Amino acid sequence: MIVIEAGRFVMGSPNNEVGRGEDEGPQREIVVVRPFALARCETTVVEFRRFVEETGHVTQAEMGDGCYVVNEAGMDVEQRKDRNWRDPGFPQTDAHPVVCVSWNDAVAYAEWLGRRTGQTYRLPTEAEWEYAARAGSAASRFWGDDPNAGCEYANAADRALKRRYPEYQWPTATCDDGTVYTAPAGSFRRNAFGLSDMLGNTWEWVRGCYAENLQSVPTDGTAWEGPPGENCARRVVRGGGWDYEPVDVRSADRNRYSPDGAINFLGFRLARDL
Repeated sequence: MIVIEAGRFVMGSPNNEVGRGEDEGPQREIVVVRPFALARCETTVVEFRRFVEETGHVTQAEMGDGCYVVNEAGMDVEQRKDRNWRDPGFPQTDAHPVVCVSWNDAVAYAEWLGRRTGQTYRLPTEAEWEYAARAGSAASRFWGDDPNAGCEYANAADRALKRRYPEYQWPTATCDDGTVYTAPAGSFRRNAFGLSDMLGNTWEWVRGCYAENLQSVPTDGTAWEGPPGENCARRVVRGGGWDYEPVDVRSADRNRYSPDGAINFLGFRLARDL
């Protein structure tokens, strides 16, 4: 875990940022009022396995209809009942980030780790996540604005992926990061806060409920839990994944999924209260 000091930043993207989605605005100044600790890397297979072995936890993909996986053309996803965190459809070692886990699975992991250690572990809020991903940078990515310079910093769609999926029709980076699927956690250069894989490798679940714009995000860095009295139908994911075109692997890019959904390009990392 790396301590992230309190501070302020501008959340979201300006209107002229390449690849910008409507849900990335309006830009808002956020004051993260409390320091917190954030895992340097995404939660790994071996870490998640320890949780499963100690608790007997069965993931929602294993209980239900499986995990959504990238199809053979690399252009879409399909749900496979035989896919889950143990076998996401591509080789992984213990050092790789765990995928095919739902938001609910991630929360269960955080609660277990809290009981085990006596600390308060949780998913980061959306504002905390973006603050940590930017690491003081106002550019679209912590290394700058050029997606084709990202192969030293992030695992996204590039020449390696294009060789594996020649039918992939979206733009890929002109560089080669050397891996098609997930890379072992911490394989790429860290940002200025010392964090690895904040962009690329896997999308990451965060704590907040998804809203169509940033107006609902609290300005103190806490999480938006959705309209009062309503269940949160979609949770926010951040950071982009190994199969996403580089234009979407940006600090402000947002996506959302059902909290019981599992996908083989989606994982998580934990925050800890100090």
